[in-house]
Amino acid sequence: MSLDDLPITERFVRASGPGGQNVNKVSTAVELRLDLSAADLPAPVKTRLIALAGKRISADGVLIIDSREYRTQVQNREAARARLQALLDQAAIRPKARHKTRPSKAARARRVDSKVQRSKVKRGRGKVRIDE
Repeated sequence: MSLDDLPITERFVRASGPGGQNVNKVSTAVELRLDLSAADLPAPVKTRLIALAGKRISADGVLIIDSREYRTQVQNREAARARLQALLDQAAIRPKARHKTRPSKAARARRVDSKVQRSKVKRGRGKVRIDE
């Protein structure tokens, strides 16, 4: 899925962190906003994206990706777009359906045998009584 097809808005804000005096003058941090209600995404992908994004989704259904790790606007913009693309790629993958399975009779017997064996070991750790 391409980011060019999505309604993304960018906002540049002042960043904290490395940059010296430049931090106080230049807006290098980027905030990408993706309006999910306006985005042309399939419903299952949208649902998975909302689940994956967690608290990065605002109350009005806007996904916010923030990047302020680099000192330049261009690098922060690329990092934010890469994170958004990774999130979209992850949401596009349909999880495998789980098929119910049951343990075999032999497997159940092995489990019970190991529990009995473990019980015997633990019982052997009790106080030693000397019957006179």
